Amino acid sequence: MSVLRLSVQDQTDLTAFLRDLVQTPGPSTQEQAVAERIVAEMTRLGFRDVRVDRIGNVVGWIGPGHGPLLMLNGHMDTVGVGDPQTWSRAPYGAEIADGVLYGLGACDMKGGLAAMIYGVSLLRDVALKGGVVIVCVVQEEPCEGLGSRVLIEEEGIRPDWVVLGEPTDLDISRGQRGRLEMRVTTRGRAAHSAFPDMGENAVYTAARLAFGLELLAGQLGNDDFLGPGTLAVTGISSSAGSRNAVPDRCEIVVDRRLTLGENETKVLAEVQRVIAREGIQADVEVAEYYATSYTGYASHTRLSYPVWVTAEDHPLVSAAVHAVRVQLKRRPQVTYWPFSTEGTYTAGVAGIPTVGFGPGDPCCVHTADEHVRLSDVHAAAGVYAQLAVELLGTG
Repeated sequence: MSVLRLSVQDQTDLTAFLRDLVQTPGPSTQEQAVAERIVAEMTRLGFRDVRVDRIGNVVGWIGPGHGPLLMLNGHMDTVGVGDPQTWSRAPYGAEIADGVLYGLGACDMKGGLAAMIYGVSLLRDVALKGGVVIVCVVQEEPCEGLGSRVLIEEEGIRPDWVVLGEPTDLDISRGQRGRLEMRVTTRGRAAHSAFPDMGENAVYTAARLAFGLELLAGQLGNDDFLGPGTLAVTGISSSAGSRNAVPDRCEIVVDRRLTLGENETKVLAEVQRVIAREGIQADVEVAEYYATSYTGYASHTRLSYPVWVTAEDHPLVSAAVHAVRVQLKRRPQVTYWPFSTEGTYTAGVAGIPTVGFGPGDPCCVHTADEHVRLSDVHAAAGVYAQLAVELLGTG
């Protein structure tokens, strides 16, 4: 159907919109300017009931207010720039060269957001038998699933299917590993550093523990589809009365990725066994997230996210594959994300059938000179529209 492909003018407008998004900083909890730009574009394109919810998510609708509901879900926030010297192009410049747009968030995931919005706008005059809601969520980078939880549990938007626009290189993702962030604290006894033998150095204890965790990392579960679980020590900090005192406390941050068959209880028990084997004094707990959104909504949650996989023969997966074949004239790979997404809540907690499809190379996420091919963004828009028709049908 020609109506499901962007015109040349649509492509030009989408590119201009995407450049605006990339040029607008939107770190987590500070997404307001990005949200305002999205509200303006959705309104201009004819979405109905465009609004910002209590936590700051942007919501807009196409189609009737009855029948089955498809949610297209993406996040507005980005990670930080990091060291600007590692970028060869301005992080907020949205520079275009040889059909590639460069800038922070271009791949993760403002390219996907722009494609979803323009793709769904193609359906304004299509008589769908159900509705499409686009949600642009906040705070995904530090706390994936938070924005979707508020939408579903507090705002009462319960879709029949969810499509996440995180980068998949125009393939289909049907799952991801879970994530657990732990804080392990070792205790010691303070002493003047001129007399270290009189104290018990919590940093040395933490170093022994870190070595034990490194050994544990090579013994984790494996799954034929999602691959192995992983463990990485990603932070270490100590406290003492002064710089010339033996530290009496040291904290290790552990990032644990869970494959199928692993859960929070199992993971905590594994770390406890390492602590017991090393014969050290340490406490392990799940890290917690505290933040206040730009709307003033206060959040507090544990950083524990379940693994999820949508069955390969699920109708949503089949519909997504067919939409790609119709629009892109090729059969996509059906794979999984190596990183965590809003699917931890939509599929892992709420049990809503969820898949992912988006422009951009997943390996480009969180890197200097982040970029996305504009042709892929334009192509993704048509796939989103096609998928809506596949799932909802037309009158």
